[in-house]
Amino acid sequence: MIGIRAAAPEDAAAIAAIYAPHVLTGTASFEIEAPDKAEMRKRMASSDGLYPWIVATTGAADDPDAGVIGYAYASKFRDRPAYRYVCETSIYLTDTSSGSGVGRLLYSALIDTLRAQGFVHAIGAIALPNDRSIRLHEAVGFRRQGVYREVGFKHGQWIDIGFWQCELNEPRVPPVEPRKFADMGIVRD
Repeated sequence: MIGIRAAAPEDAAAIAAIYAPHVLTGTASFEIEAPDKAEMRKRMASSDGLYPWIVATTGAADDPDAGVIGYAYASKFRDRPAYRYVCETSIYLTDTSSGSGVGRLLYSALIDTLRAQGFVHAIGAIALPNDRSIRLHEAVGFRRQGVYREVGFKHGQWIDIGFWQCELNEPRVPPVEPRKFADMGIVRD
């Protein structure tokens, strides 16, 4: 059984451990040094209750012994106020859970939650090539929008970034302010 729940500050160490290999040996992240649990806790808190951080666990969501095997979150897309109706999403899994369906379950919960919050679009940035991430994004409704060529240099190579976009809600005029994740929790359609 796989559980899906809101991430808690106590999950910061597990989240940091899942992320570290992506930073240290992979190209999915453009960070060079892996953040520790204190930094991850700080990043989680910086969402100010607006943006969701969600984890997948090895057991029921309310099982205190269930281990964290993946996480997904949303963050501010850009700093200027006109962008506040759009968010950027990310997902990271343990190597053992990759390809098992956990990613789709976790990412679907994130997308359903963002849709219920009232965000208009979600943006996914994918370091290329990454067929598995592309398939996951497209499976939950993202569509390719474009590529920035050779914008990151890591592990001795230049890396392209592809952008995928998911329409969450019909854009309205005037737009409705997104609701805080802290006020509503995970929504699963």
